[in-house]
Amino acid sequence: MKNSSLKSLVVGCVLVMAFALAAVAGQPKIGVLIYKYDDTYISTVRNALAKALENKAEVVMQDGKGDQASQNDQLDVMIARRMDGLLVNMVDAQAAAGVLMKIKNAGIPVVFFNREPDLNVLKNYAKAVFVGTNAADAGKMQGDIVKNLWDTHPEYDLNKDGKFQYVMFKGEPDNPEAIARTEWSVKQAEANGVKMDQIGQTFVCNWDTALAQVAMESALAANEGKIELVIANNDSMAVGAIAALSNVGYNTQGGGKFVPVIGVDATEQAIDAINRGIMSATVKQDGEAMGKALATIILNMVAGKPNLDGTDYSYDASGIAVRIPYSPYEGK
Repeated sequence: MKNSSLKSLVVGCVLVMAFALAAVAGQPKIGVLIYKYDDTYISTVRNALAKALENKAEVVMQDGKGDQASQNDQLDVMIARRMDGLLVNMVDAQAAAGVLMKIKNAGIPVVFFNREPDLNVLKNYAKAVFVGTNAADAGKMQGDIVKNLWDTHPEYDLNKDGKFQYVMFKGEPDNPEAIARTEWSVKQAEANGVKMDQIGQTFVCNWDTALAQVAMESALAANEGKIELVIANNDSMAVGAIAALSNVGYNTQGGGKFVPVIGVDATEQAIDAINRGIMSATVKQDGEAMGKALATIILNMVAGKPNLDGTDYSYDASGIAVRIPYSPYEGK
């Protein structure tokens, strides 16, 4: 047996044994491909999705573990098992054309979500839509938060030069959301009249807490006492930065030295940090709302109903994308 065939067989067995739920007569089979289970925000989405589909569908969910080749194999097995609908959170959004071609050839309705492919690619299949956010909005809200911090905390300007010296944590090099959040957080702050001055390189930490902590430790070793602000594309990296800061006496609950840290997602850990006064703010990316929207839309598509029936959403200018709105969170 060829390695590829053996690999597909193994993946299929794992699917059947670990994830297949007992089918109920008349319920559709929905396949869910997740880019990485241990992403904190995506965990919120998938938990909300599973809850929203409970007793409404047979759900088969798979962890891509950050590997596009593995996700491709998982997709092949789901197509072979004749899923009625698919929800796809791409590992690599740039690989969406090949993924879409397989799904289109199988004639299965599909909702891509969170990690946005080229929408022009999705337009090649009438049974494909996207559910996500407008990534620039998260960055803009971070920029508005920066303005509020600057206006209300003049003590954050440590060297009194009229500028915010900041460190930037980026999710991934080519991820559209990471690019937009990185760019627009600074642009919006500057549009609000805050002069921004980046310290060192942009740290690309793959949305990861541990990587961000190591990077922040490096930044502090070179620039301790000069860093006035931390901007992170997500809360996991923000929490990592705070861990590094606390290790050298900053951002402790007892007060004292403090560097404002801003994230995105409004994870439980970040909200707790904000409420304890060791993190400044975040931007809520509503995972529960996304999970519910995904469940409703895919069930509509499978049933042949209008895609957005039963939701309060509408498509953006693309005609195929639904945007879940962000909101700022600066504490209770």
